[in-house]
Amino acid sequence: MRRWYIVTSYSGHEDSVKTDLLRRRESLGMQNQIYQVLVPEETVETTDKNGKKKTKTVKLYPGYVFVELEVEGEMDDQLWFNIRNTPQVTGFLGSAGAGTKPIPVPKSEMDVVLARVGMYVKPEVDINVGDRVEIKSGSFAGQIGDIASVNLEKEIVTVLIDFFGRSTPTEVSINDVKKL
Repeated sequence: MRRWYIVTSYSGHEDSVKTDLLRRRESLGMQNQIYQVLVPEETVETTDKNGKKKTKTVKLYPGYVFVELEVEGEMDDQLWFNIRNTPQVTGFLGSAGAGTKPIPVPKSEMDVVLARVGMYVKPEVDINVGDRVEIKSGSFAGQIGDIASVNLEKEIVTVLIDFFGRSTPTEVSINDVKKL
């Protein structure tokens, strides 16, 4: 499953870390593990002391590089080692050291970052009110129910599931349901 992780680096060295990670991906044959490397930037317009307008590109998250990795369950030791030992990388955000593996960025938070840099595309969904679905993940994984409402803007659906003998509305992400 593809997930986004945040790699920490020295501030001002994000672009060189991105370049090095992409080079290492090729040289170490990790094309099936490292998919994207992103340094979020935006263009801002400023005015100098003479009143002249200028545009410049600024890093949205100085010292952070976002990396999309293919990870099944816990992160592979070799992949983790190769990324941590890239020049100018100081570690992973969410890894406290002492051998603890990093945690992925929640999808909802990563969608905000991707939307801000213009990379987010809302998924096309073929789910309608009344459809029978199975919940794929979360605390209600494996439950089967009927769609009561669909909110495409927030990307959530309300599923009516049988809970203690009663039909109970439950909100879940569109990505967490599978149409039956």
